[in-house]
Order: sequence, then C-alpha cells, then structure tokens
Amino acid sequence: MVIGMNENLLERYELSLERIREVRQEQCLDGNYRTYFERTAAFLLEMADTYEYVKSGKMKQASMEELQAHNKKLYEDVLPENYGTSYANPAYAVKELGEEYGQLLSFLYAELRGLIVFAYEQDLIEMLIRMELFLEIYQTFSCAWEEEKRLPVYEEIRQIIYWFISDYSEPEAEKRLADQLCSNRDFALRIIMESDLEDLRYLYYFGEYITDSELKTAKHLNEMSAEEIKLMADTYTEGYRIGFEVGGKDITKKKTVNIRYALGFERMIRESVRGFEKIGMQSVIYRAGVSAFHNKGVNRIGYFGTSANKQYDYDHKDDQALYLDKQFVNRKLEVLKKAYENLKEEAGAHGGPAVVEIFGETPFVPETKAEALRLSEKQQKLVVEYMSAAGELQNEYIKGDERSFTIIAFPVPPIGDQYEEIFDEIVKINTLDYKLYQTIQQTIIDTLDKAKYVQIKGMGENRTDLKVMLHELENPQKETNFENCVADVNIPVGEVFTSPVLTGTTGILHVSRVFLGELEYKDLEIIFTDGMITSYRCANFEREEENRKYIKENVLFHHDTLPLGEFAIGTNTVAYIAAKKYGIADKLPILIAEKMGPHFAVGDTCYSHEEDSMTYNPDGKAIIARDNEVSVLRKNDSRKAYFNCHTDITIPYDELGELSAVTAEGEILPIIEKGRFVLDGCEELNRPFLS
Repeated sequence: MVIGMNENLLERYELSLERIREVRQEQCLDGNYRTYFERTAAFLLEMADTYEYVKSGKMKQASMEELQAHNKKLYEDVLPENYGTSYANPAYAVKELGEEYGQLLSFLYAELRGLIVFAYEQDLIEMLIRMELFLEIYQTFSCAWEEEKRLPVYEEIRQIIYWFISDYSEPEAEKRLADQLCSNRDFALRIIMESDLEDLRYLYYFGEYITDSELKTAKHLNEMSAEEIKLMADTYTEGYRIGFEVGGKDITKKKTVNIRYALGFERMIRESVRGFEKIGMQSVIYRAGVSAFHNKGVNRIGYFGTSANKQYDYDHKDDQALYLDKQFVNRKLEVLKKAYENLKEEAGAHGGPAVVEIFGETPFVPETKAEALRLSEKQQKLVVEYMSAAGELQNEYIKGDERSFTIIAFPVPPIGDQYEEIFDEIVKINTLDYKLYQTIQQTIIDTLDKAKYVQIKGMGENRTDLKVMLHELENPQKETNFENCVADVNIPVGEVFTSPVLTGTTGILHVSRVFLGELEYKDLEIIFTDGMITSYRCANFEREEENRKYIKENVLFHHDTLPLGEFAIGTNTVAYIAAKKYGIADKLPILIAEKMGPHFAVGDTCYSHEEDSMTYNPDGKAIIARDNEVSVLRKNDSRKAYFNCHTDITIPYDELGELSAVTAEGEILPIIEKGRFVLDGCEELNRPFLS
C-alpha cells in the first residue's frame, strides 16, 4: 500500500476509531489483559483527539499554559516518575502480562506511542496502520478467549507483528528516505521559518516533549543580538562550505543539506537556512525516529526535543529482535534499494548533514533489564550485515567522495546555573582564530612526519600504554601522514589526525571515565593487537558479562572486533581549561572533548569511502594516510572493508603522561609530557593553563 491519502482512508480511520471505542467497553478478556487493551485503546482515542486539536486550529489558539499541560499529558506515561507502571516499560509489562506476552505487548505499546508526532504532522495513514495493528492483535486475543477461554499462541501474535513490519517496510522506507532528501517535506521547516520565535508557544507545535531546557534555550537565543546569532549561523554554514572546498569537492553539484538539531535553537537555524540558501542549498529537516521502522533508540538523528525518558529509549533499542531474520534483512535491503532508485536524482543532489549537537544534559547510566528484548548472536551478525549493505547502498547513491558535513555543539540549560555564561564561552571557542592553530598544528605535523610510530602513555591511574604505527612517507617533501584540521567539518578548531598502520599498533587504551553517544563508561579499557580490538572491559556493572555486552552493543555495534581507524592529537587547550573552570568536562560532547587530548577512533577511518580522493593540507602536501589494512579490502570486497561506525575515545590532558614521536632510528621526539605541550613552537597551547 502506498503511504498517502486515498479514497477509503478516512472511512477506514473512522471505522477503526469506532472499533477502538468498543474495545474500551467490551468485557471479553479477563484481568490484566483487559486492563492493557482498555488503557491502550484510551491512549489511541487521545491521539485521535490530538489529531483534531491540531487540525481544527485550536492548538495555535491555545495559551502557553494549555499547551504545556497538553504536552505533559501526552508524555506523562513514560516519564521516570510514572514509568514503573507503564506498559512501555518491559519489566512492568512482563510482570503484569507474563514473560511470553509482556515483551510483545510492550513493543506494541511503544510503537503506538509514535502516534503522538503523527497526530501533530496530520499524518493519518501512519496513525491508521498502527491502529489497525492494535485491533488485529486485540481481535486475536479476544477470539481465542471467547471461543476457547485461552490466550492466543505466542507465535501467532509475533507473526502479526512480523508481517506488519515486513508489509509496510517498502512504503516506510521510501517515505523515510524522502524525509531525509527532499526539501518539500517541510513540516519542521515551516514552523521554523513562519513562526514568531519571540512567542515560545511555537515549540509545542512540533509534537516533541518540551521541557525547561528547550524554553530556556530559545529564550537565551532571543536575548542575543542579531550579530551574535549571525556569527553562530555563519560559523556553522561556512564550516559546511569549507568542508567541500578543503576536500576538493564541487558543492555546486549539490542542492540540499540536512540540518539536524535539538529544539530551542530555531533562531540560529532560521538564520542558517538563509545562509545555506545563499550558497545554493535548500534545507531538509526531518524528525528523529519514533518507530521500529526508523531505528529509534538512545542516539537520535534528526531534530528532536528532550527525551521523556532515556531508560525507555534504551529498553526498546533492540525491539527488532522480535522480527529480525535473514528473510527480513533481505526484504529491508530490497525496499531500501528501490527507494534510492525512486529518489535517485534527489540522492545525487544531496550534500550531507549539518549537525548542531547539544551537551550538558544529565548523564544517563542505563539499567539493563532482563525483560527487555535483546538481539541474539545470530541477529547481531544480521544487524552488522544489514548496516554494511545499507552503507554501501548509501554510498552508491550519495557518493562519499562528493558529499561532506559539518558539526558544531552548544550547551543546554541542564548543564548548570552558569548556563548563559557557559553558552557564551562555547560560542567563543567555536569561533577561535583557526589560522593560529593551523600554524601550531603544522609544527606538530612536521615532527610527527619524522616518526615511525607514536608512543602514548598515561599517568597517575591511567593505564594507557599504546604504540601507534604510521605510514612510511616515500617523499616527505610532498607527502604527510596527518591532516591539519581546523574549523570546517569539525567545529571547533584543534586537531591533527591520521589513519594508522594496523600492523604493529599494539597496547592498552584506558580512560577513567568517558561519555560516548550519551552513555557513560567507567574505567574503560580496550586492548589492541596489530590494530584490532582483542579485548575490552569497563566497570559499569557488577557482572563482567554485562560490561562486555554493554561495550559490544554500544561501541563495537555488534562487531566481534574493530580496527583503530583514527589516531589524533587535540590542541584546543582553551576548551580544556573552560571545561575545568565550569566543571563540565564530563558533559562535553566528543566533538569538543576530542580536541582536548589525544583521541583514538575505533571503526572506519576518517576517509571512509573517500580513500581514492587525494586530500591536501594548507602547506600543499598530500595526505597519504587514508587507508589501512582493512579499508584497502574494498578493492576486492567492500563488505569486508567497512564497519559503518566510528567512535572517538579521548585521553584528557590530566591523564596523559607522554605522547612522543619515535623515529625509525629510535630517536624520541616528545610532543606532550605530563599533560603539557613541550614541542618548540607550541608554547601558545600552554598559555590557557597559566591563566
């Protein structure tokens, strides 16, 4: 079925609503199952009311107080204080409905919660197909009970869910891809460009969960001058443009850019949309996934409000365990290929993402629940297989050597009482003089290019002891191993990076505490042998098995091992001192944290799918370290070359004892000792430590 308005859509919708109203009155199920279906039916009717609330125009006539009350009511069921008795909580669902059906019905309830945003988007078909899923499952339960006083067979319910996901995967794939590529999918864009941003009621028009964080962010941006907002937007849009320029890519071939951001930054985003238009780019702004079709989870990609409950997000990140098998993977790849083919022109004209990250939210340490769905080992391998094939499809239609990106980050109010001051400090950091850093970083690169390998050792309780091998330069006068990275694709300034040689890259990488993708890792240790991960551990959970699962799921992304895809030295000591001053080091995103010490990325190289495109530093030298022993396998079988992940792990300066370049003759050239730069020409980098 094609997703879109058709002749009998409204009739089907009204019939579904009528049947859902009947469900609330029927007595054909006993006990907890009747309660589940009654409560869920009540939620669906509330979504129908919300649809009418938006459609009628009452939403835009409502007061701030009314909008806030309505928003809270929509999300209150999964808020932490209520989650213990929510069917969205698999632990509660299993307790009330039994292990066999609890997971199934918790999945169903979580999927139905997507109706909140569909009601705001006035997307009747997305609402309808989920209502019909609910009714089909309810009918199966009620018939089994009425006819034989029994519950349905578990597999019968699972198959209903399986075929719902499979049958609708084709229209959902094309719809999601269109949302990501087509500027006429403009639900969010119209709110941003047409609303009175001084009237903060507009935040409630998106349908996302809105907290003081979004309201205070928008208020702070409204208090900034037009010049300050333009500086923020220009840094962001220019970084995107310069990324194409530095990479030798023709931006004039591109027509669209995907803006990803957290709600509250609309004033900056509006100015950025205008800035992108000046360089010939139309903005595409799509919502982070809310459905099993959209890979919803803890890490949200798109635009989004505050998560109502990150534990809820975490509990449902592996919901595909209900239906993931080889047949489904093949089906999913088939429909993704068809979607790309149908949107071939739009894909070819897409330039890549421009991301506004946020930081300062309350750190999240998840609870691993036995009742939550978990992928089997076989399913984990299928996920890896799918991600690899989907990555290849993306690169076929949105070519890696033609696209670019940019990322910038700002704090949000939960960072603390000094939010406004911290925000202004981060704006300064994001706009530091890149030419100064470019010169200093070239001094570091010139020393590193003399080395056969780099030796990194921790100090104090940090156990890092790692040797990183470098490529041999055939012509040092014209070649280099390291890219001199200033403020283009990765804002702010401050790193030099390379793709190491894997053979011989061996040792221990250790950090006492780090946040990766919003998840905390305590006492994280990774061991490399010839550049590949051979062991890993952390201290988040009492049981070692849980710690290993946590890392494998969220760092290795279900791969058995990953290579050391990147080694870099961060030089932004200004950011480091600011983090110390405000006590926010544990809240900084990796985008800034990676500039505050050496960092190591596990997964693909920074040149993934662009290895054959020559890149040059400002001094004219060619960057030859674009491949490693794994990525080079693409020449025979690209499925063995890419992992479709890249996770940066930083050792902060105060845990770093030594970072030295070591020549083939064994000469040691110190760059950092005891957390300070000791290489001649880098004195300016130590100045922030003295202030």
